Amino acid sequence: MDKQKKLEELNNYWQENCQCELRKTATRAVLGQGNASSEIVFIGEAPGKKEDEEGVPFVGSAGKFLSELLDSIGLKREDIYITNIVKYRPPGNRDPEPKEKEDCNEWLINELKIISPKLIVFLGRHAMSRFFPELKISEAHGKLIIKKFPEFEERLNFLPLYHPAAALYNGGMRETLIKDFKKISKVLSPTS
Repeated sequence: MDKQKKLEELNNYWQENCQCELRKTATRAVLGQGNASSEIVFIGEAPGKKEDEEGVPFVGSAGKFLSELLDSIGLKREDIYITNIVKYRPPGNRDPEPKEKEDCNEWLINELKIISPKLIVFLGRHAMSRFFPELKISEAHGKLIIKKFPEFEERLNFLPLYHPAAALYNGGMRETLIKDFKKISKVLSPTS
């Protein structure tokens, strides 16, 4: 069975079986989207209002900036896979709570196992803290982290970045994010 089909089956299963309390207030689950054979998976925090309405991750202002960032390194949305730590929108766009993250965790881990990317890019501190709760995004952004987790067969490459929404509210962070984004190509093609 191909990866795309496996992801569809995974999403169908979890839409029925996820115990996340956010299901009660969200319009729908916002499923991961993109190339199931991608070398890169981007992980955000949780769907926002626009994502909840459309059922697609990163379609609001932060998503438009993410598309610009991808374009700056020669990639398109269809080249990558993008998902969130939490699959349902928290009310009022509040931060997802630990229990909500835990309730969606197995869904996320299985997405990553199916795709088996070369690089996992965290978009913001909530995505990073799922794997590295001890790190601060202000210190870890733009730095490659290689680590083995018990859920995965091999060591994984992680690159924490600021969330694109943060750059929309803080102009100085925009340049940092653009600079950090360029490191993605170097990780995927270390000889270039």
